[in-house]
Amino acid sequence: MPSQNLRDDADKYLMQTYSRQPITIVRGRGTKVYDLEGREYIDFVGGIAVNVLGHGHPDLVQAIQRQAMHLIHTSNLYYTEPQVNLAKMLVDYSFADRVFFCNSGAEANEAAIKLARRYGHERHGPDRFEVITMKNSFHGRTLATLTATGQEKVQKGFEPLMPGFAYAPFNDFGAIESMVNAKTAAIMLEPIQGEGGVYVADRNYLRNLRDLCTQQDILLIFDEIQTGMGRTGTLFAHEQLDVKPDIMTLAKGLGGGVPIGACLAKESVAAAFTPGSHASTFGGNPLACAAGLAVCRTLLEGKVLDQARRMGEYLAKGLADCKDRHRIVKDVRGLGLLQGMELEADSRAVVADALVRGVLINATGERVLRFVPPLITTQEDIDKLLDVLSAILHQRDTDKALHH
Repeated sequence: MPSQNLRDDADKYLMQTYSRQPITIVRGRGTKVYDLEGREYIDFVGGIAVNVLGHGHPDLVQAIQRQAMHLIHTSNLYYTEPQVNLAKMLVDYSFADRVFFCNSGAEANEAAIKLARRYGHERHGPDRFEVITMKNSFHGRTLATLTATGQEKVQKGFEPLMPGFAYAPFNDFGAIESMVNAKTAAIMLEPIQGEGGVYVADRNYLRNLRDLCTQQDILLIFDEIQTGMGRTGTLFAHEQLDVKPDIMTLAKGLGGGVPIGACLAKESVAAAFTPGSHASTFGGNPLACAAGLAVCRTLLEGKVLDQARRMGEYLAKGLADCKDRHRIVKDVRGLGLLQGMELEADSRAVVADALVRGVLINATGERVLRFVPPLITTQEDIDKLLDVLSAILHQRDTDKALHH
């Protein structure tokens, strides 16, 4: 429990943009975090899909310490080795030819939208600027990215929204096909809608989108901010879905906790950005890129991706077993270590109950629990989660039966 002084100061000095859990986290180690009183919690939030290597991973800590001793920041007016080396690694292991670095997922998506508009303008003239995104999507909190986000609750109170966006139902190719017109510059989507309730894109739907985009010189943008960096068991989720985009955005897990975002693109598309057309003061600074390199190397050279694949399957099976046992569970869906459980109950109350029992989980919306643990999570961690969930869901089942 946070001290009363800390709570009072938070209420007094912070803008009230978050509903916080009644816990003050002071340190982390591996898949666990600890509060002020020393209580231990198993972390199935992972900084919301950020801490892919868990807390205090030695390779990441040492990389940050080493870089901090030499150079934390300098301008993009000069070359730095960590930035170039991280760009090369991302290109070597992806479809892309070039990388633009920034500081967050929203900024990466902002860059992708700007790049798509610039490309459309250069190839087809100024009327080629519209981006089709999906209903129930989430792309960020800047004015452009909240407009791209297909959820009214995110946009409310920020009108007028930016022009140039249209929304299609997720996994409905016919709807998108009917919306495409001479103004369409890009189609943008998440391979798995995380904030929207953990919905996975259908393979045939993505293949059809790829074909449509290729035929009409429309850019296909994958927002892999939540699904990238090993979250689904491969470095990027689209590797399992057999479709390559023209532009991809990354953030969250890329720095393992150090803020960094990236917009990756094929050469023919990236060429639309020229000196002065886009920039970021802190984007790709040496410290963030050193962290990104450590994360990439640990994922690619170690056995973390294999671990994530195995544990993803184990978690999915365990959650499916929960669904079979508890009437209150409506659905379980996801891929790898991005799993969702839809309830016929208030998911936020379940989050609060799990916290008391020493497990951190996350609610997305009012009915869906989201599980995005570090990729180093273990069978023992998952068993603890499943035991806690079962106890909570059993109580909810019992309460529901009594009320009927």
